[in-house]
Amino acid sequence: MRREAEKVLLATQGLAVGIAGQTVVHGLDLELAPGARLAVLGRNGAGKTTLLSTLAGLRPPEAGEVTLSGQTYAQLGPRRAAQRRGLLLQHQGDAFPASVLETVLVGRHPHLSRFAWETAEDARIAREALAAVGLAGFEAREVHTLSGGERQRVAIAALLAQRPGVYLLDEPLAHLDLNHQVAVLGLFARLAREEGAAVAMVLHDPNLAARYCNQALLLYGEGRHDAGPVDELLDEARLAALYGHPLRAVPDGDRRWFVPA
Repeated sequence: MRREAEKVLLATQGLAVGIAGQTVVHGLDLELAPGARLAVLGRNGAGKTTLLSTLAGLRPPEAGEVTLSGQTYAQLGPRRAAQRRGLLLQHQGDAFPASVLETVLVGRHPHLSRFAWETAEDARIAREALAAVGLAGFEAREVHTLSGGERQRVAIAALLAQRPGVYLLDEPLAHLDLNHQVAVLGLFARLAREEGAAVAMVLHDPNLAARYCNQALLLYGEGRHDAGPVDELLDEARLAALYGHPLRAVPDGDRRWFVPA
């Protein structure tokens, strides 16, 4: 039995997604309730970014539908949709010079009325988001002077300032060194556990997926997929088929680490 619509933050029904004649996924039924942490795994070119863009309402599906709390993107409209779901893009672009604080304040725009300026409360939320990613004190820096990892954390801070209920993250660990990778994954895990957010993230490391996520979606190519709990889904056979290379599970207490065989 499906959960009540209002208790599911993001859902797909019979979703089919394709690009350039390639089927990414076919017949996907997915539910992300409060607290869900979904890892999207697959080889390069499997269509992970295309799928995430479709879940964000930026691409129309070939079949099926995507809903946020039971409503389609067409029913919500752009502003209400942006208040409910946030998207971290894989590539960040800075078309115009801007400070770090100005960049993060863009995340508050879905909550402002037309032609309204940001308030002191919006600035407080933006500074709080910067502190959450370890960038307190960077407010006046010009974005173009930052390193790739710092720029990635600014983009994450803008998403945090948006305060959606659903976070869609396309390779959130890009450009980040190990300590910031762990910090970012821990941050979104806490948002899910403590604030009832739902998070879907494209990852490349099954070990990080196993540690920080409770659900997984495996994209094998040509529309084939597996979806389910991480503990049940991540095993040697599936991961070898997913990545085209044998992996070996190494036990470590109550955890397993997957290494190339």
